[in-house]
Amino acid sequence: MTGEILWSLRSECPIAPRLSPHADRVQRWLTDDLLPGLGLPAGDAAPQRLAGAGVARYAGRLYPDAAEADLRVLAALFTWFFLVDDACDGPGRLDSDQIRALRAGTLTLLHDGPRLRHAALTGPLRRLLVRAWREPRRRMPARWRQRFAEAVADHLDGAWREAVNKSVGHRPGVAEYVELRRATSAAYVSYPLVEFVTGRPLPDAVHHHPLLRRIADTGNDLLSWYNDLASLERDRATSGGHNLVLATAAEHGVPVETAIALTAERWRASMRRFVELRAAVPSFGPALDEAVTDHLDGVANAVRGTIEWTLESARYPGARPEPAALG
Repeated sequence: MTGEILWSLRSECPIAPRLSPHADRVQRWLTDDLLPGLGLPAGDAAPQRLAGAGVARYAGRLYPDAAEADLRVLAALFTWFFLVDDACDGPGRLDSDQIRALRAGTLTLLHDGPRLRHAALTGPLRRLLVRAWREPRRRMPARWRQRFAEAVADHLDGAWREAVNKSVGHRPGVAEYVELRRATSAAYVSYPLVEFVTGRPLPDAVHHHPLLRRIADTGNDLLSWYNDLASLERDRATSGGHNLVLATAAEHGVPVETAIALTAERWRASMRRFVELRAAVPSFGPALDEAVTDHLDGVANAVRGTIEWTLESARYPGARPEPAALG
């Protein structure tokens, strides 16, 4: 049932899919150069998981106009976040204290640069972040770097809160989960990277404009809930209720199958709202409108890119159609 819903929602999505022409070359670079050079422990399955996940293709769907060199930077950053996600939510996952320490080490590097070290950020994770952060740190202004670091902090704080919930057996209700999921999805980290690609950072007053924030939140919900549908079977066993379908089933006292349908309808309503909100964005003046359009396109690409990537990635094998459905 979940696979059918995923493909149905894809067909209903009004956002056109895009893919960078550099995506496959960058994916080969990631697999053949970046990952082997990180010094991951022998026998670590991460390189195989990341190669099958198509991380660079995911970045290429979110930033289809990025130059090839910039797409490598973005793919490296995405790889770092995938490794962190697996560390926080995979087998042998970090506990809440370890996640909090990882957050502190990450922010030390983002704010103060690679010369300062932190005991909680070492080894492959440190080497990868140092490499991936070098170009954004060199090219982007201090205010943008601060905003990016704040988004990373919020994401890792979400991972910490989820770990605390799991440690005490707390299963969030729908409203609590939606708010938490906005942090754990890392969408708010992906949005500022549009400004890195274009070289046109938004002023704070525009970035924090209430309508743009609502669009960012709604786009985040759309990609997060789609991901929840795709990862439902795994999450039923491992998430401790941290999935919108599971939170809906528990709060409304309905079977999971009914909660899947309710989640899909919630997604459709949010997509209609997303289209309406985007159409209502005013002009910010000729000096800013192009950058605002780039930002809005980036939020939209994150939604549609997540849909397309989910259905092609080995990370979500249950989301792909049966061979008979491909004819």
